[in-house]
Amino acid sequence: MRLFAAVLPPADAVRELAPEVDALRRMPDADALRWTGRPGWHFTLAFYGEVAEDTAADLAERLTRAARRTGPFPLSLRGGGHFGGRALWVGAAGDTDAMRLLAGRAEAAGRKAGVEMEEHRRYRPHLTVARSRDSADFKPYVAALDTFAGQAWTVRELCLVRSNLPTSGVPGEQPRYETLVSLPLGAGDGTGPAAG
Repeated sequence: MRLFAAVLPPADAVRELAPEVDALRRMPDADALRWTGRPGWHFTLAFYGEVAEDTAADLAERLTRAARRTGPFPLSLRGGGHFGGRALWVGAAGDTDAMRLLAGRAEAAGRKAGVEMEEHRRYRPHLTVARSRDSADFKPYVAALDTFAGQAWTVRELCLVRSNLPTSGVPGEQPRYETLVSLPLGAGDGTGPAAG
C-alpha cells in the first residue's frame, strides 16, 4: 500500500482556502494545470511510497511514539509558492518549527521501520493545490496568493494516510486518500508538551 504521514487541515481552514483556489482556477492558462481536489488537501510530513502490510504496522507504532513526543501546535494557511514549474502550493504560518520537528520524526519513523526513504531534504510546510506535467509559470498564481492568510487552528494529530492512485484512465481523475489512523499529539491525550 502507498502511504504517507500528514497533517490534515480542519474543515474551517479548507472552507477559507476554497474560494482562493477557485479564483486561481479562473486565471489564464489555469485549465492546463491539474488541480488537487479539496479532499486531497493536506500537508505531507513524510512520503513512504509502497509499504508492505507488516511494515505498515511497525510504521504506525513508531508514528504513535513520534506523535506522543510532539505537542499540539498552532498553524494557519498563508501565502503560496511553487517548486519549479511543477507544483503550486499554499504555505503555512504559526509554529512551523514544530511542524518541521514532527516531519523529521515522521521521516525517522519510516527509516526505523525499514521503509526506503528518499534523500533527506529540509522540510518546507506546503499544501499542494496544482501540478503541471510541463514546466508552468506559477508566478501569477503565487502573486495572487501573497495576501492570503487563513485563521489559525491547533494541530492535534498526525495521520497515516493511504493514497489510492487512479486506475480508470479517465483524464483528471484524482487519487483517493484514506486516513488509516489518526494519532494524537502530546502525551497520549493531545495536551502534552513538545519534546526534543
